[in-house]
Amino acid sequence: MGVPRREAARSPADRGKSPEDVEAARIAAVRRYDILDTPPDGAFDRIARLAARWFDVPIATVTIVDEDRIWFKATHGLDGVTQIGRDPGLCGSAILADEPYVVTDAAHDPRSRDNPLVTGDLGVRFYAAAPIVTAEGERLGTVNVIDTRPREIKEAEIDTLRDLAAVVLDELELRMAAIHRLRAEREQRQQAERDRSEIESFASTLQRSLIPPALPRISGLELAAHYQPASVRQVGGDFYDVFPMAGGRWAVVLGDVCGKGAPAAALTSFVRYTLRSLAAHHDDPAEALTELNTAMIAEQTLDAMPKFCTAVFAVLTPQPSAEASEPTGFDVTVVSGGHPPPYLLSPSGDVRPLSTPEGMLIGMLPDARFVTCTATLRPGDALVLYTDGLTEARTHGGEEFGEEAVRAFLGGHGGCRADELTGHVVALLDRFDAQRADDVALLVLSMPPVPDLQDPAGSDTQEDGERQ
Repeated sequence: MGVPRREAARSPADRGKSPEDVEAARIAAVRRYDILDTPPDGAFDRIARLAARWFDVPIATVTIVDEDRIWFKATHGLDGVTQIGRDPGLCGSAILADEPYVVTDAAHDPRSRDNPLVTGDLGVRFYAAAPIVTAEGERLGTVNVIDTRPREIKEAEIDTLRDLAAVVLDELELRMAAIHRLRAEREQRQQAERDRSEIESFASTLQRSLIPPALPRISGLELAAHYQPASVRQVGGDFYDVFPMAGGRWAVVLGDVCGKGAPAAALTSFVRYTLRSLAAHHDDPAEALTELNTAMIAEQTLDAMPKFCTAVFAVLTPQPSAEASEPTGFDVTVVSGGHPPPYLLSPSGDVRPLSTPEGMLIGMLPDARFVTCTATLRPGDALVLYTDGLTEARTHGGEEFGEEAVRAFLGGHGGCRADELTGHVVALLDRFDAQRADDVALLVLSMPPVPDLQDPAGSDTQEDGERQ
């Protein structure tokens, strides 16, 4: 079938341990994530639906493997089933390996031909699973795709299954971080202020989990960000993200989802991690927004409230230099879905909006169109992305600041580097009415001027350029 079988492969963390010790450590990790027997979660349900659609299979599941059972965190095409016994079980075998576990024809594979799922009414013939592996190497469970007919699987599909398992782990990490923070903060609060403090802490904790804790370090670029919620007691809908893509490229996303509070947080998580997954499969950012739009439209039937967002999605491709290790510039491809255009600011103060006409709201219309705009980021230039909380901010006289005022303000700060320019915008926000009605998210990328291009730093995270 072209896919090597690696059964019972042991991670480096497992070597030298007995099977009993390995299993005890794995169960301890499952308990640490505190996920077993929790209510349905839309983020995991969406992952199962995406897996079924991408692999064109009738059944897809996200499972956690307990001591004596396989518990389903999410299922697609397997209604009414919440758990099954662990032994014998395909998922129980799949977590023995660090690599995906593939059975192309279960009826003739000695590993599975006697399994009740194969011999019984379900009639499983094809099974592929990727383990959900923590940073410490503990395997919590699997993401599975199942078919009732034999089939082959391509190496690219195996990579997609790995990506989905990684997205599940991201969701588990976010959930665990939020739980731990809430528990720690709850112990510190006094009883008299418990209700008010819990609301504010929950909103702040959940908001932090929806944006990167630190911006990545990108060779040849400086990055800075600022997020300012409208209220400390309610989760906002603004978000941003920066992450690597294939071929040395970088994706930059900034957006604003509809609503406030928990619904906005759930939608933000869906948009952010769906875009991360789609970016791995689409070189064209417009295609990624189109598929995100399709996924959000599919969600509308599950909730009476409309779900939509605006977003700017930019892909930065470094221009290599034959003489230096730093790139000479970055090719920028931008697509927008109903979002204010980012601005390209030159050292001389020239401000160019990177507009994408006809970019529609994401999640409103099934035939929404998204078009791209291209530009080049050169030494001394800055790329400024922002949400409409900046343009809709009001002065103490009640006037809306507006896009033209933003453009003029930026034009007066040409040549500023990312952190400095972000500081100027934050100072501007501080002069506005404190009772502003919307959140503000700001993301600035700048290329240092030519004499300052030499930077020995690698690709670790940078903390100094980010304002939280």
